[in-house]
Amino acid sequence: MAIRLDAHAAAIFEKVTKVYPRRWASPPVTALDQVSFMVPWGEVLGLIGPNRAGKTTLVKILLSICHPTDGRVMRLECPWSDRSTLSGIGYVHENPSFPRYLTAWQLVEGYGRLAGVAAAPLRRRTGELLEQVGLSDRGQEPIAGFSKGMLQRLALAQALVNDPRLLVLDEPSEGMDLSARRLLHEVICQRRLLGHSVLLVSHALADVERLCDRVAVLRGGRLAYVGRVADLAQDVASHQPQSLEYAVEPLYEGAST
Repeated sequence: MAIRLDAHAAAIFEKVTKVYPRRWASPPVTALDQVSFMVPWGEVLGLIGPNRAGKTTLVKILLSICHPTDGRVMRLECPWSDRSTLSGIGYVHENPSFPRYLTAWQLVEGYGRLAGVAAAPLRRRTGELLEQVGLSDRGQEPIAGFSKGMLQRLALAQALVNDPRLLVLDEPSEGMDLSARRLLHEVICQRRLLGHSVLLVSHALADVERLCDRVAVLRGGRLAYVGRVADLAQDVASHQPQSLEYAVEPLYEGAST
């Protein structure tokens, strides 16, 4: 699959391969095999695929948690090895885990300091974000007493504290109620309007179909499709739109679960 890659993009993966060696006589595991696509500025891109497709590995490489075996990765128009660019990234994990003794305010402010946000705007932004995610009345409480839904809201606030140019969301709606999901959708649309980019990793295909401009489908560590959501969801025979869930079914067939 030939992919045109533009240097001016929030993220670029070019022929990225990741091989995990195994001990003893076990053969190595290829988690990613020659994957190429990009996340342009001002775009929401959905990253989908069955379990063990390589999505988590790709996100880990983007966040410098692990290294690619081969290929080129660009982050905020700089090589992935430039760790200073991480201050321009926001990240929400599907199962956020934070120090339980911290208050919500301390957590968001602490992440802001790690990202280099100046003290005066940081205090203002912390208050604004806790208000935005509906936790302003719980800001001084230890997060040990927070429900999973509240932790997801808090994770969203900490991911936005540095006003990231690229927001990476890994199954962000897991455990969210209806109002929190609506908040998440509003945040994603706001990032796009600001000209920033969002990488949405999700099994919730209805959310991907509703929110994303383009979608990249991984299967068995390889790129099975990348392009506009509308193009993938167009029935070739009838030329009528179909659901994304129905459209990706052939791409998922035979995948290891």
